[in-house]
Formats: sequence, structure tokens, C-alpha cells
Amino acid sequence: MADHAPQHLGRRHRAQPHQALTAPPIQHSSIAAPACPQPAALSRRFAVPRPVLPERAARAALAAHFTPAQLASELAQFSAQEVWEQRVRHDSSGRLAQYRPTEELDNAQLSCRFVIPSDEVWPTALADLGPSCPLGLWARGGDRLPQLTASAVAVTGNRNATEQATTRAQAFATALAEAGHTVTATLAYGVDSAAHRAAALAGRATLAVLPRGLDRAHPHDHAQLLSSIPATGGAVVSLYRPGTETSGATLKASAVLVAALARAVIVIEALDHSEAMHTAGAAFALRRLLLAPPPTEDVRADGSARLLAEQHAVLVPDLQRALALL
Repeated sequence: MADHAPQHLGRRHRAQPHQALTAPPIQHSSIAAPACPQPAALSRRFAVPRPVLPERAARAALAAHFTPAQLASELAQFSAQEVWEQRVRHDSSGRLAQYRPTEELDNAQLSCRFVIPSDEVWPTALADLGPSCPLGLWARGGDRLPQLTASAVAVTGNRNATEQATTRAQAFATALAEAGHTVTATLAYGVDSAAHRAAALAGRATLAVLPRGLDRAHPHDHAQLLSSIPATGGAVVSLYRPGTETSGATLKASAVLVAALARAVIVIEALDHSEAMHTAGAAFALRRLLLAPPPTEDVRADGSARLLAEQHAVLVPDLQRALALL
């Protein structure tokens, strides 16, 4: 059959013998192939940018680890976010790098709010503290701070107060409340807590300052007083995040805060070198009006006597004189 293949297929269509397939010679070029990016370069090229840290979270993180005075020079030049990043980079212990500002703030704000200077409710009087102005305030009832601080008058004195001092505190607080002032004090035993309760009985909201986190009262058995203040239109503030315990440092810083928030400070009765005297000293330094009723002969009034003797406080023999000066 093969011998009788049709001739019309022609030479062009006849089967050709198989030839070995050979690859064309490689042409060497003088142009180098582009180098593969290294892993580090790839990570920089395709890295997902970190979310911008909100100012509130940065300030809360800074406040949890530093005092305002420690950061004053940095905050004068950089934002709170930049200062936090710088502090993290230079912290050789790695403690700050492990802190999660946004998560920590979210958890803390489940029980209270962190108010910062850019908020409309921020107490403008705190600017008088200069470099020591707080990075923020933890607050319950924080939306009422402008109204409360506009007429705030601090009433403070001994924890272990004499009976006369407690009676005076109640009388002064009642008169202040009825005159439209906001009684401002800590929740301490003695004069301060008596002032809060008297103002509440007069139907006026008060402002409380705590030397610890707002998750618990100080003293602890004043928990009901703590909860009643924001519930009746007042506010409670602290320099310290929830969970922070009371210490000598927090007591002194809070005494200064009481004076800064108030337009005037009335020292009902004070033992020298007591927390009430720290408040009095801060009030004098901030040029707040400082008032004191006549001291008793009790040794627990020797601080009040010194304030009057050194003319740091103005003597107010009665309620009418005090109200006239406010």
C-alpha cells in the first residue's frame, strides 16, 4: 500500500525523518536581573500602618505612669501621642511597650469617664496649675463639671475633728448650698464628709475629689456617699485610674486638686501638717480666697491658727462674713 501512495501529495507533504530537538543557545546579556526584595524590605513595603493612638488614650496612658510635672517640657513641644511613643522607645524595661493604651482606657471607662483638656467640660480653672495641670480627670458626672466648678467653694478640715468643727462644717456647707455655691471636698471622715452631707440635705449637688481610683471610696465605708453624689446631680473626680490605691502621694496631689477646682477654700479646723493644710497651702499658692473661722483652743486647730497668724487666711467670724467675701 505504501508503494502506491498518491503522487499528488508532492514532496512538501512527505513524512520527514525525525530530528532531535535542541534548545537554542543561551544569549548572555550584560544587564543584570533585578534582585529579589529581601524579607525586611518586603515587610516595610507591605506593612499595615498602625492605627493612630487617640489623644485621650495617650493621655490616660501617660497619666498612669507619670506625673504632669515629669512630662511638662515634652508636652510643651509634642502631642500626647508623640510623647507616649517617645517614652515607649526609650523605656529599657519594656514595661511601657507591654501597656495597651486603647484597651486599658476602654476597660477603665466602663465605670467612669476620662475627661481631657480638649473636652468642653474640662474645668478651665485647672490651667492655673501651669506645668502641673493634670493630663486628665477620671470622673463620674463629668458632664456637670462646668456648672459645678463655676461656683465651687471647698470646705475642708480635720479627719478627727472636734465636735465644734463638725457643727461648723455643717453650718457653713448648708449656708453655701443655700446661697447657690457648690460645696467641694474629699470624702474623708470629719469635716469633709460632714460638709457633703449637709449640702445634700439642703438640696444642692456637691463635688467630691478622691485620692484613689473611682472604683472604690476612700475611706471604704463611705461607698454610699460616693455613689449618692453623682446620683443627685453632683460629680466625683480623681487624678487616678480605677484600681489605683490611696498613698501619701495621691493624698497630697488630691489636696492640691481640691484647691485648684474651687474659687475659695474654707478651712474649718486643721491640725498643722494635715491634708487640709496641704489644701490651704495650695490655695494660697494659687491665689484662691482662703478663709478660716476663729480657731478653738484645741491642739487640733493649731494649723488654722498659723494660717491666720501668718495672714494666709482671712478670718471669718460668722457665716454672713464668709458669704459676703465670696
